[in-house]
Amino acid sequence: WASVSAGVCVHTPECKRCSMARGCLQGVKYLMFAFNLLFWLGGCGVLGVGIWLAATQGNFATLSSSFPSLSAANLLIITGAFVMAIGFVGCIGAIKENKCLLLTFFVMLLLVFLLETTIAVLFFAYTDKIDRYAQRDLKKGLHLYGTQGNVGLTNAWSIIQTDFRCCGVSNYTDWFEVYNATRVPDSCCLEFSESCGLHAPGTWWKAPCYETVKMWLQENLLAVGVFGLCTALVQILGLTFAMTMYCQVVKADTSCA
Repeated sequence: WASVSAGVCVHTPECKRCSMARGCLQGVKYLMFAFNLLFWLGGCGVLGVGIWLAATQGNFATLSSSFPSLSAANLLIITGAFVMAIGFVGCIGAIKENKCLLLTFFVMLLLVFLLETTIAVLFFAYTDKIDRYAQRDLKKGLHLYGTQGNVGLTNAWSIIQTDFRCCGVSNYTDWFEVYNATRVPDSCCLEFSESCGLHAPGTWWKAPCYETVKMWLQENLLAVGVFGLCTALVQILGLTFAMTMYCQVVKADTSCA
C-alpha cells in the first residue's frame, strides 16, 4: 500500500500512529481545557470576594502593624488574580495546543506548589519563633486600634473579640498599655453596652485571643488539613494534565511529521 494517496495517509503504521496520537491529544486537550476553565472561574470568584471586601469593609482583617497591606481583601485579590492568570494560560495553551504555553503553565503551577510546600515546612519547623513574633506584632498593632486610617484593624479586633469571647492578645491587660488606663474596648464586654469597657474587669472576657483562636484552629485542624490536601491534589492534577498534554503534542508532531 502506498503511504500517500492524493495527499491522504492510508494503511501505514506511521498513519495509524499519527491517528492514535491525535486521538489521545484531543481527549487530553478537552480535559485540560475543562480543568483550567474551572480553575479560572475559581480565580474569578476569589477575586470578586476580595474586591467586595475591599469596597465594603475597608482593609478587613488587617491585624499586623508590620504588614498593614496584609489584609484579607488584598490577599484574596492577589490570589484570585494570580489563579486567573494561571488558568488563562492553561486554557489558551490547551485549546491552541501550544507547547510554549503548556510548559509556561506547568512551570508557574510547579513554582506555586513548591512555594506552598516550603512555607508549610518552615511554618512547622519554626512554630515557636513564629508564635513569639506574631504575639509581639499583634500587641504593637493594638496601639493602632481606633486610630484614623486603621478602620480595618479596628473592625477585625472588634469582630474577633466578640465572636471568640476573648480580650487582648495574651491578656485583657494588654489594652491597659494602649489606653494608659484600666479599660478595654467595648467588644471585650460580657454584655455589650456603650462604654462598658470602662467598667470593672469582672464584666470583661478573660480569655486571651491569641490562644483562643489558636485552639479553634487546632480543633478544626481536620477541615484545614482537608482544604490543604484538596488544594495540593488540584495542583498535582493540573501539573499532570499539563505535562501529559505537552508530551502528547510532541508525540503527535513527531508521528505526523
